[in-house]
Amino acid sequence: MVQQVTKGIKISVETSFEGTFYKNYKMQYAFGYKVTIENQSKDSVQLHAREWTILDSLNNQETITGEGVIGKKPVLKPGESHTYSSGCLLTSPYGAMYGHYNMINLTTSKKFNVTIPAFKLSAPFALN
Repeated sequence: MVQQVTKGIKISVETSFEGTFYKNYKMQYAFGYKVTIENQSKDSVQLHAREWTILDSLNNQETITGEGVIGKKPVLKPGESHTYSSGCLLTSPYGAMYGHYNMINLTTSKKFNVTIPAFKLSAPFALN
C-alpha cells in the first residue's frame, strides 16, 4: 500500500493483479486498485475531478481525466473517508499509475489538487 497526505487529504492505494486475457489479438494484463480518500483537515471538501497517468513497461502512456470517481463526487467532512475500487489494463505485466484529484474546500470555496502517489502494478508471475 502507498499513502500520501496533501493539504490534509490522505490518499491510500492498494493494488491487485486480476489476470490475463486476449483483446484484439494482444495479451492484456488486468489490475485492480482500491483508493481510500480520508479528510484529515478541519474543513469539508468535495472531490470534483481526477487525472491519472498510466504507464507500462513498454513505454506506453495514457492520461485519463474526468469528473468525480466512479460516477460520484463525494463530500468529505473532517474525519470522513471515501473508498472506491477501479482497474486498468496494461499490455505488459509491469506498470505504474499516478495522478491527482481536483478538490474544493467547501468552507473557503478554494480549489486545490491532491496528489495521488505513484504506485506499481506488477503481475506476480513476472517477478524475480
